[in-house]
Formats: sequence, structure tokens, C-alpha cells
Amino acid sequence: MNTERSSQLPASASVVFDWFSRPGAMQRLLPPWLPLKVIEEAGSLKDGTAVLGLPGGVLWNAKHQPEGFAENRSFVDQLEPEGVRGLPARVVQWRHEHYFEPAGAQCTTVGDCIQSNMPGRQIESMLAYRHRQLADDFAAHQRAAQAGLKPLVIALTGSSGLVGQALCAFLSTGGHRVVKLVRHEPESASERRWNPLDPDPGLLDGCDAVIHLAGVSIFGRFSQAHRQAILSSRIEPTRSLALLASRSGVRTFISASAIGFYGASAGPHPLDETDSPRAGTPDFLADVVDRWERAANAGDSGMRRVQIRTGIVLSPKGGMLAVLRPVFSAGLGGPLAGGKQMLSWIGLDDLLDIYHRALWDSQLAGPVNAVAPQPVSNAEFTRALARAVRRPAIIPVPAAAPKLLLGAEGSHLLAMADQKIVPRKLLDAGHQFRNERIELELAHSLGSR
Repeated sequence: MNTERSSQLPASASVVFDWFSRPGAMQRLLPPWLPLKVIEEAGSLKDGTAVLGLPGGVLWNAKHQPEGFAENRSFVDQLEPEGVRGLPARVVQWRHEHYFEPAGAQCTTVGDCIQSNMPGRQIESMLAYRHRQLADDFAAHQRAAQAGLKPLVIALTGSSGLVGQALCAFLSTGGHRVVKLVRHEPESASERRWNPLDPDPGLLDGCDAVIHLAGVSIFGRFSQAHRQAILSSRIEPTRSLALLASRSGVRTFISASAIGFYGASAGPHPLDETDSPRAGTPDFLADVVDRWERAANAGDSGMRRVQIRTGIVLSPKGGMLAVLRPVFSAGLGGPLAGGKQMLSWIGLDDLLDIYHRALWDSQLAGPVNAVAPQPVSNAEFTRALARAVRRPAIIPVPAAAPKLLLGAEGSHLLAMADQKIVPRKLLDAGHQFRNERIELELAHSLGSR
């Protein structure tokens, strides 16, 4: 069975082809709802091999076919299972032709033709996602280019996390060089060893910007050990890195933050960047975020600094949505404790765009609320997720349920958080969100129609 799809991009065929040849392209185009993980990208579109991992240790080897390669015009990959771990994939037939046809001076028709015995509906959903991603990523990079952004060398911590992996792929395909700051021995030329408390003086040599994402997950019971891990992974490492960046000629220092700044019980009124940490009821996380942002401002220099106050990040690859999706898919979802508490969310790709904007928008500085313009109640989120997975969500979840997993404080700070946050700085700057409504975000990231 053949399945085809094409769309046009406002760029030359050589520019589009270059995008596909860069590290991160496969990760940017792989639908997040599929149970696949990029293990190795092809070193060459002409004759390289990409390796994907499936559940159970099964490997999907996509070999690029030399006879289907034409510079700036086409390339072909074909499933060719190898070894014992590739045996289950032998029942699948897969040949994917990619073509690029000039459609004007600065316009290219990008096309896909897939020959496979897999269900056509699944392939159509995958291709719809790929072409939407291509269009949105190219639009984001073109906005940055129009604002004057040139290829940068960007040091990035937290590259192994959900946001870090996606951001590395997005920036690399956009033509930037990402230097991953890691705590283990470097395994490639793209990595540098980083001691969070005592960074090497030359760690940031040659870097134009720093994006600092590292920090242990806040999810869990708020024991003394968990509290200390949250603090120790954020405050001093951020201060040390900010001080080093201010002495190293780095022009922009972008650090992760969180809407926890406003408190878990922020109340029914919308809050923006002008509100203080006392806008809601003070709590442990509000204090941590306040200190975290102060640490990001350490050092004296003309370096521009941005703190990205992130809401609940939605992706089936991790975080809250990864936990709730199987529950709702089984028909066991429902509103939590009546569902009145407000949820300030952000799609993963929209979050990447905000970090990207922080690189090119010289007017953006200080705290920036990284949330969608339309927060929703827990009940509204429940209905939207149920529609996206085509299941009922009628089983109410009592407030006591999350306490069993997270304890009283963890339940209050995480599961029962009530925050109505507005991205005022982004709205005032005319920022374009990919998905402003929760229904559109869930449809895109879960592959529903």
C-alpha cells in the first residue's frame, strides 16, 4: 500500500535538504505518541542507517538507499532488520521516499511516499504530524532569522531530559551548534564535562549563549532528602554557572524556572510577571523558585538574562501527560477533587519556541511566563483528554488519592496546585503560539483528529 503526502515550505530546496541532513531531524519528525525512541540517527542521507528502539528491546533499522539519493532532491530509507533484536520487525514492510521539488525561487514542495503493509490510517496520522512539525519549525526559524539571529554556539545543561532532548534537536536542525554540558566524561565532540559546583574556567569558551535546564525532578514525596535534592540541584549550580557566564563573554543566559514562583494556591485571579511570589500562599516550591531566579542573576555584566517560568509541560513522552494518557485510554480517567483547580499548561513545542525567542528577542529579559494563553480547569482538561483518546472520563478522583502517592505536601504542591497564570510578556511581544487551546495541543501531540 502506498501513502503519500506533500506540502510547501517557504525556503529553497537546498535549505530544506540541509535541515533534513542535520542531527535532530528524525527526532523532530517522530510523532511523540508512537512507542519509538531514536537510538542512532543516520550519519548520511545517502547510505547511513538510523536505528529506532521499540518496546521489548526490538530494533528498527532504517537503511538509506544509495540509488534513491540525489543531492537536494531526494533520499530513501528502507526497513532492513538485523540480528535477533530485529526479528520481530521482519513482518513489517517499509520503504520511505522523501523528495524535494523547487516550486519557485524560495519555495519547495516536500513530499513523502511510504510503501508499507502497516495500517494506512496510522501512516496518514504520522505524515500529518511530520508536515505540521516541518511547517511550524521552519516558521519559527524564519522569524528568528528575520529578527537578525545568526547561527550560534549554545551551551546547554539538562540535555538528557524531556525538554533538553527536544531543544537540542530543534536548535541543531535550525543550524545552531549545541554544546552539551554533562557531568560524566564527554562521549563526543559535542559534550563538555561540567562540575555544577566548581565549573572549569574554560567551560564556556566560544559560547554565545547558555541555556540552563538542569535540576532534579520535583515529583515525589517531599521528604527532607527530596527537598534537599531539589534545592542543591538548582541554587548553587545555577549561581556558579551564571557567574562563569558573566565572565566568559556569553551574551545571553537563559535559565529554567517555574510558575511555582506564584505558589501552589495562587487563587482564581490571573497572575503575570508583575506579580510577586507572595501573590499566592507561600510554600516550599515558591521559595525555591524565588531563590533559583536570584541565583540566575549572580555576577555583574551586560549579559542579558531570561528566566523561563514554565507551566505544566504536555507531552506523551514524559511528565503529567505520560502518566495520565494510559489511565484515560483505559477509560479510568476523571476530574480530580471536583476539577475546579486551574491548570496553566504549555505544549512541548511551544516551550521550545519560547526558549528560542529568548535567544533572538533582545527585548525579552527577566522572568517570562511560559504558559499557553488559555489556562483550563482540571475538569476542562479532563474532558479534552478524554475526547483526544476517545474514552469516557466519568470516574471522579477524590482529593485523598494523590496523597497516597505524594503525601500531603506533595499532593498540595503538585496534584492539587491551583494556578491561573498569564504569559503577559509574550502576549505583549506578539508571540505566536502553535497551540493556544488545550484541544488543539492534545490532538497534535496524541495524533487524534
